[in-house]
Amino acid sequence: MAEELRWALIVISVFVIGGLLIHGLWSVRKKDSPDTPSVERVEPNETTSEVQEPATAKSQERDEPEFGDLSFSAESHDEPAVSEQVVEEPEAETQQQEVEEEPAADAQVPTDFIIVHLQMPEGLTMDGSQLLPAVNMLGFKYSEEGFFNRHLDPAGTGPVLFRLVNMYNPGTFDIDNMEQFSTAGVSLFMTLPCDGDGLSAFNMLHSAAKKLADEFGATILDSNREEMTVESVREYVEKVRSFSA
Repeated sequence: MAEELRWALIVISVFVIGGLLIHGLWSVRKKDSPDTPSVERVEPNETTSEVQEPATAKSQERDEPEFGDLSFSAESHDEPAVSEQVVEEPEAETQQQEVEEEPAADAQVPTDFIIVHLQMPEGLTMDGSQLLPAVNMLGFKYSEEGFFNRHLDPAGTGPVLFRLVNMYNPGTFDIDNMEQFSTAGVSLFMTLPCDGDGLSAFNMLHSAAKKLADEFGATILDSNREEMTVESVREYVEKVRSFSA
């Protein structure tokens, strides 16, 4: 009887131990089994994918405007540069043509001068305090260059017909120190061709020379510094006419 009880306990122990082993192996295999439901494995990946994809999309959304702006900015800078080249090149060509044409025009239109000198007697001079009001009465206007200009309009506007300069260096007048200024002679000259009526401008020049000569007791000389004669006046008139034709 004792022997039978002992064998019964052994058998029961074997079944219990075997059941525990089987249960343990089943639990381990359940955890590691590839038959785990796909939902348990896919959901984390899908979640990760859903998180990463918007991040990539957002990254692209951030980058595209930046590249777009840079591209647009480059185009906006390039287009004016091209347009400026298109505009500037014709201007440069036009300016070059004008520069090339100006010498040709100058070559076609020769220039000359009418010069009349007023020479004071030896030992005498024209005082600036007397010369300034005299030239003002004749319609001369002081210029920034230091000359007295006679314009087409006596008010000092319009083209310059002829000029009055100092016969001696530096050839100019210091308007601020005319009281201390004096000279032994002045010169009147006009450029040919001149603006307006050349003969009328020469008559005004000759008339101004005679009035100043009478004012200061000066002698009127031609361009060769010889005393002006009727013949030299006629030569001047013919020269003016040749440029007025």
